[in-house]
Amino acid sequence: MIEIVLDTETTGLDPASGHRIVEIGCVELENHLATGRTYHQYINPERDMPAEAFAVHGLSEEFLADHPGFAEIADKFLEFIGDATLVIHNADFDMGFINAELTNCGRDPIPRERAVDTVTMARRKFPGARASLDALCQRFSIDNTDRELHGALKDSRLLADVYLELIGGRQPGLELKADKKTLATQQMERQFREPRPHAPNADETAAHADFMARIENNLWSD
Repeated sequence: MIEIVLDTETTGLDPASGHRIVEIGCVELENHLATGRTYHQYINPERDMPAEAFAVHGLSEEFLADHPGFAEIADKFLEFIGDATLVIHNADFDMGFINAELTNCGRDPIPRERAVDTVTMARRKFPGARASLDALCQRFSIDNTDRELHGALKDSRLLADVYLELIGGRQPGLELKADKKTLATQQMERQFREPRPHAPNADETAAHADFMARIENNLWSD
């Protein structure tokens, strides 16, 4: 089962008002384990960067001007996510922006039902508690100390850990799937001990014979 944990950064809150995506980050999970495959792309929004948005993610117009527009990266993005389930924190927000960008460049929108919303999951599991990504990282003791600014790939990695906790808990030591070569190496490096002797000694053999001789009406001495 393939799932893609996804996050975006934008120039604002509403694509209908002309706001655009400026960064996409994705982390691939297979059977709830990170495969190590990621997708990350900065995107030129072809518009100004409002101060409020810059304060959130720190991506300036000057920095983004050297990166491709969404139409140029759409095919690679769609190829990466394939038909996998999308795991998104506040899915309506990100899906609204992604589908607006896809529509603008002549691609079909992604059905909303493909997305799993971790905000909804968190609110069902912890009614009344805060459901922000930072709050959930704190609840599950996930280290987010370097998250001074939002970043799509960084937030996707944090969200992957949060999602695994929400569905039942991470498995320590299994952050990445071990490939066959790694498993084979581990097996070769295992230390084996010689088997311990289990044969009875002379005293034990004599005691057993004495015990058997005292059993009356046995079947084996006929």
